[in-house]
Amino acid sequence: MSKTILYVEDNEFNRKIVRQLLSKTSYRLTEAVDGEAGLAMALDAPPDLILMDIQLPKVSGLEATRQLRADARTAAVPIIVVTSFALSGDEDKAREAGATAYLAKPYSPRDLLAKIREILPAA
Repeated sequence: MSKTILYVEDNEFNRKIVRQLLSKTSYRLTEAVDGEAGLAMALDAPPDLILMDIQLPKVSGLEATRQLRADARTAAVPIIVVTSFALSGDEDKAREAGATAYLAKPYSPRDLLAKIREILPAA
């Protein structure tokens, strides 16, 4: 059974890159275009892993991460914060919110896939 990754990202170009990257794997990708939709999707059907942008419409990625950590259904789901919002201290803020890992954009798709496989080995 393939493992599901939820990608919460408002930028279509970034979603397309990850979509293409994961299309060559056994992972199943679902997508949300804002923090509110990402929260709803994750709570409705908890994925195996979440890729979370920080700067999102409606609900920020950090707030969404906090809410996911506070809910028993998603408290243990690994969350990789993938963001261009990479200022000094932002990784600490992401980890304080509950992020499992942090990857700053621009990143190598190979690095992202390696991080995903490290946290969520393919079935």
